[in-house]
Amino acid sequence: MTQPRFSIVAPAYNEEQVLPEFYRRLQEVMDKLGEPWEMVLVNDGSRDRTPQVMRTLHAQDPRVCIVDFARNFGHQIAVTAGLDHARGAAMVTIDADLQDPPEVIPELIARWKEGYQVVYGVRAEREGETWFKLFTAKLFYRLIGALTDVDIPLEAGDFRLLDREVVQELRRMREHRRFLRGMTSWVGYRQVGVPYLRHARFAGETKYPLRKMVRLALDGITGFSDLPLKLASSAGFVLLGLGLLVGLILLGLRIAGSMPLAGQGLAVTVALLLCGTQLVFLGIIGEYLARIYDEVRGRPLYTVQELVGFDEQDEPSQNATTSEEKCYGSES
Repeated sequence: MTQPRFSIVAPAYNEEQVLPEFYRRLQEVMDKLGEPWEMVLVNDGSRDRTPQVMRTLHAQDPRVCIVDFARNFGHQIAVTAGLDHARGAAMVTIDADLQDPPEVIPELIARWKEGYQVVYGVRAEREGETWFKLFTAKLFYRLIGALTDVDIPLEAGDFRLLDREVVQELRRMREHRRFLRGMTSWVGYRQVGVPYLRHARFAGETKYPLRKMVRLALDGITGFSDLPLKLASSAGFVLLGLGLLVGLILLGLRIAGSMPLAGQGLAVTVALLLCGTQLVFLGIIGEYLARIYDEVRGRPLYTVQELVGFDEQDEPSQNATTSEEKCYGSES
């Protein structure tokens, strides 16, 4: 069993069509480096044959290790589980859909060898994506940048290389509603970006529709900024001032004997405006309360149904937090 220098962490959800090609291209890239490596595949509760394909890859190559979730926990948790189990000196997180090309990994490693501890991929171009997807992606990054307290690089996703020292810090951060891009920026260290061309999916459907993008944006904003709460308070004072002003105007018109702006239509409009605003503010507060509730319950981030390719003597518990798990690997 050889200690790998590089760990490739790849979450997968219903990716049976892509995994064989993903492994082939990744193996070709990593073997050319001439240094020991491992692949940590995380099955995020797939409903197709993804687990069977993973086991076939492990049978062919013992450097492929598998973390099989008991159910679907989401992309960010799956990446976290992979980092929890990986044992390389440098760890690359990459999706298995081949939109982020494995051929860029040597460039990430080259910058790591120059002394950078976080090397993130920057999407210079995006192939095969609609104008709506491109628009919402740009809006997502700019909204996160405007509202959060950390400097999150534009067009940088979860395709990145992390030094083991950085991963050790991330393992200490066990919040449930995770936004790894923000967490990686928050920990600091020497960071640099590498531009690349993002490809269209090799096969299958996107695992990040608009609904999940909105959820990720909310997790990023509420996890790194209290600005929405401050905006809610400020807007409350503004509405209170406007209400008092309108009340004084109507009172003045009544005293002056003029016809005041009144009627059921006005009353209903004002009531809907105020009620809608209050519900929005309650929703914002609810997002923060939900984060607190998730943390105080103290539940594990994920549960593991099965580990394949890991040393049984050092097998992690299902709560898997910051343990240093071992994984079988062979030198290329």
